[in-house]
Amino acid sequence: MSERRFTGRREDLRLVTGRGCYTADQRLDGVAAAQFLRSDRAHANIVRIDAARARAMPGVFAVITGDDLVAAGWKGLPAMAFFKGVGGSSLRVPPRYGLAHERVRFVGEPVALIVATTDYAAQDAAEQIGVEYADLPALVEAADANAAGAVRIHDDVPDNLALDYEYGNRQGADAAMAGATHVARVKIRAQRIAGNPMEPKSCAAAYDAANDSFDLYAPSQGTADLKSALALITGIPAERLRIHSVDVGGAFGVRNEVYPEFLAVMLAAKTAGRPVRWIGTRGETIIGDHHGRAADLSGELGLDRDGRFVALRVEWLVNLGAFCSNAGPLINTVAAPTSSAISLYNVTAIHGRHRLVFTNTTPTTAYRGAGRPNVAYLWERLVEEAATMTGIDSIALRRRNVLRSKNFPMRTPTNSNYDSADPPLLIKTALQAADWQGFAKRRREAKRRGKLRGIGLALFLEPSGGVGKEQAEIRIQSDGRLALYSNAGPSGQGHETVFPQVVADVLGIPAENIELHYNDVAAPKLAGTGSFGSRSLISHGRALQAAAKDVVEKGRKLAAGELEVAPDDVVFEGGQYKVAGTDLAVSLQTLIERRWSAPAHPLDSNVTVDLASAFPSGAHVAEVEIDPDTGALDVKSYIAVDDCGTIYNHTLLEGQLHGGLMQGVGQVIGEQIAYDRDSGQLLSGTFMDYFMPKADNFSPALTLIDCGVPSPANPLGAKGAGEAGATGAVPTLANAVLDALRQAGVRQLDMPYTSARIWRAIRQAKAAVES
Repeated sequence: MSERRFTGRREDLRLVTGRGCYTADQRLDGVAAAQFLRSDRAHANIVRIDAARARAMPGVFAVITGDDLVAAGWKGLPAMAFFKGVGGSSLRVPPRYGLAHERVRFVGEPVALIVATTDYAAQDAAEQIGVEYADLPALVEAADANAAGAVRIHDDVPDNLALDYEYGNRQGADAAMAGATHVARVKIRAQRIAGNPMEPKSCAAAYDAANDSFDLYAPSQGTADLKSALALITGIPAERLRIHSVDVGGAFGVRNEVYPEFLAVMLAAKTAGRPVRWIGTRGETIIGDHHGRAADLSGELGLDRDGRFVALRVEWLVNLGAFCSNAGPLINTVAAPTSSAISLYNVTAIHGRHRLVFTNTTPTTAYRGAGRPNVAYLWERLVEEAATMTGIDSIALRRRNVLRSKNFPMRTPTNSNYDSADPPLLIKTALQAADWQGFAKRRREAKRRGKLRGIGLALFLEPSGGVGKEQAEIRIQSDGRLALYSNAGPSGQGHETVFPQVVADVLGIPAENIELHYNDVAAPKLAGTGSFGSRSLISHGRALQAAAKDVVEKGRKLAAGELEVAPDDVVFEGGQYKVAGTDLAVSLQTLIERRWSAPAHPLDSNVTVDLASAFPSGAHVAEVEIDPDTGALDVKSYIAVDDCGTIYNHTLLEGQLHGGLMQGVGQVIGEQIAYDRDSGQLLSGTFMDYFMPKADNFSPALTLIDCGVPSPANPLGAKGAGEAGATGAVPTLANAVLDALRQAGVRQLDMPYTSARIWRAIRQAKAAVES
């Protein structure tokens, strides 16, 4: 397997010395401040908004309401909805404007925007706005919202059901399940969590009346999709929308959305006749950023008498929140659940049904893993339950049923194209690294100290990359440096380091002479999209590599003319064009630096490539200890064996895995967005109430092991890595915690595994035995 190394991340010095340029750092002449008035209730009709006193206050330029957004003629926010549901039904996408119109549907929904000279003036004016509401019942849980007779959150959506989606073969799965000797059943919950990027959601907008054009400044995972969506919403041609997104302080999927605040600020800039900037607070980020996960998962796994998997049936009840986000419906249907439905297991009869339900909560969207952790969590809990039911050791059961390397590439029962993997090797490597055979001794030692020790292994496979096309451009600058243009939207991954290195490897010139331009308003229009879904290297890297190869071929013709030979006689190696058997040679750098008569450099390249998905996989092992007297949970060790294909930069890869693992740990041990079930009020709206993982929550010596099988789906051999940590950590730690708790008689416990929950579960199990 190939490996590329580097000496440091070129973006780090700028970022750690305070020279980054985030949304709040953008300098706009004459900019006004903006503040949102948000709904203080979960569900109500808006009877009246009285903003007269606010508009009359000193320093107030404008007050914008939902009526203004509707009057502007702008459309509602988009949602990806190309897929069909049961019976050919379509996703119901109720209109969502930049501000609530006629009804509020969740606590924190923006109701009005105040524009003033300062933030303080805008805040004071917000307090003078009177909103008269007529309260309606609040529905927080998807099951309650989907129940017969539940109040409609949107008048034209019966049963609050956005989509009833199914995949696989129901008849085949039912028949195989009916013939199964054993059927393991599991019901679990993937709780709602917040993305909480370091940089709060913010935006600024400036309107040019002369050209009817906007400049929008916002954190984004790639501006191409944002520009297209805003053009669709506003009716303004995309070329008159300039999206500025330089440095982004974390993204994790929640920054790949068109948020209603963007529309309100844009209209405010047009109305006020000056640039307008809104800098969100942490509280607004928690309550207003689209949330992640939020699904009730159930599954059945059928086994024959020999312990072979014969059928899988799954059901998801998905809490979409009050509206469809752009990605929420997609990641809970086709993106992960369907594409990786069989995970790493050999099962041919499968059926899944997912019901996507509107509730009076913040909308949900892709969050690191984007449906993948739910798939892996349900699968691995089913395998553990099957092992308990059949009496077959869980490791032996996995080995009996995993796919073999010879099975790849393969077409799955849900029509995904798995590219490559070696599941038996993943298992073997993980067990050896974790000293699985020595665990019994460690458990006995922990018991002598009064602790409950558990071990868990989990397997996973996930989609990465995607389909469609990606375009990239390489331009030769007047100083001999190379400028790369890509739709990449970095938010900490290290694109400024790795993409120049990918191109440098092809061209044989120093990476220091190559610079990546991303989210550049002056860049050429490129086909493709931003950075999400673990797609950056597979998509943007693939396109840039192809462009670099095109540069080489163009250079071959130039070199042939220079050396007075036929192009077929010229070979390229290590940055040099040579004629075999002679000492004739010319360097690519010489051709780059030469002054050519044409206005554009003859080595400039613009290439569009077709994309294909790749499927990274892994086997993770964790050990935990629990103090039964306090419920305190301690992660003692973690082994992550990952197949990320060909690795181009180990340091960047490890950073991605570390971050994903920590976010998976957060979900398992503490993170949860909580609402009051009766009122719909948010109960975890600050860091006083919302748990965030810290270094001491995951302090063991973390071992990362590369077990890569290059992907045949792209010339780089690459697979995604950004979400592997979160996908693997959730089922792995869940299995370890429940293995420890079984010693105390606890069979099932939903995340998050807080000390209070663990302590309560142990006490309840003990009381049940004593009664």
